[in-house]
Amino acid sequence: MDVEGGREVTVGAIQCSLGGARADNLARVEGHVRAAAARGARIILPPELFEGPYFCRDERTEWFAEARAVEDDEAVARMRVVARELGVVIPVSFFERAGQAYYNSVAVIDAGGDLLGVYRKSHIPDGPGYEEKFYFRPGDTGFRAWKTKFATIGVGICWDQWFPESARAMMLLGAELLFYPTAIGSEPHDPDLDTRDPWQRAMIGHAVSNVVPVVAANRTGDEGGQVFYGSSFIADARGDKRAELGRADEGVVTAAFDLDATARARASWGFFRDRRPELYDVLMTADGRRRVP
Repeated sequence: MDVEGGREVTVGAIQCSLGGARADNLARVEGHVRAAAARGARIILPPELFEGPYFCRDERTEWFAEARAVEDDEAVARMRVVARELGVVIPVSFFERAGQAYYNSVAVIDAGGDLLGVYRKSHIPDGPGYEEKFYFRPGDTGFRAWKTKFATIGVGICWDQWFPESARAMMLLGAELLFYPTAIGSEPHDPDLDTRDPWQRAMIGHAVSNVVPVVAANRTGDEGGQVFYGSSFIADARGDKRAELGRADEGVVTAAFDLDATARARASWGFFRDRRPELYDVLMTADGRRRVP
């Protein structure tokens, strides 16, 4: 029996340089949001921590003064206005302060400008050029699936994108699309190490094993010798790249997906039917050794 297509949604990813002042970065990202919306995008993803340069390159205490509570953050406030005007969903990455705690967070803004809530980055990297453990506590929100006007979405943040558990958790919570705001580029300790292809492949793997479209937005440009390699992309539920930007491009990419057709494909593959969660208790351990009661 033939089944007609259903809910179609166009998604977008923004890529740009972000090394300047907060006001300049906000204006640049807003311009790209408007450009994506003009191309029909209804859910639009900016890069990670887009209000300023990627400050986690080294440990400097003055950056803590840039953190804001969600209700006081300039990017969140501005994108709520833009979302309301354009009728789009925007996951907004920001440096969050909550009392005496600091998080790398995303505020999910619905198409009417409503703040649906905050996701706090679960996996925090620590290495040369990516000294995030100095700044951020591991997130305490758990993974979330957000029911927006156009789709139920999951949003992970940068390092989260390397962990298959993150993607699977968001899918089990009902996500129909996965979004990953990102800041990744050169490795200061090893100038010959280029992680772009593994970075894309990791997320494409999530697309294939969960039968879900994936959207990744990265920054680009040289920030004090750390070069971000862009390469933002949108992959479909087969893992085929539907749209991609180059290493130095600035702009937006968009792609349209039929969510009902994707749901049927997901069911037909049987990955969720054939899961054996009763055998996965080893995933609840740090060292792979099951504990004896």
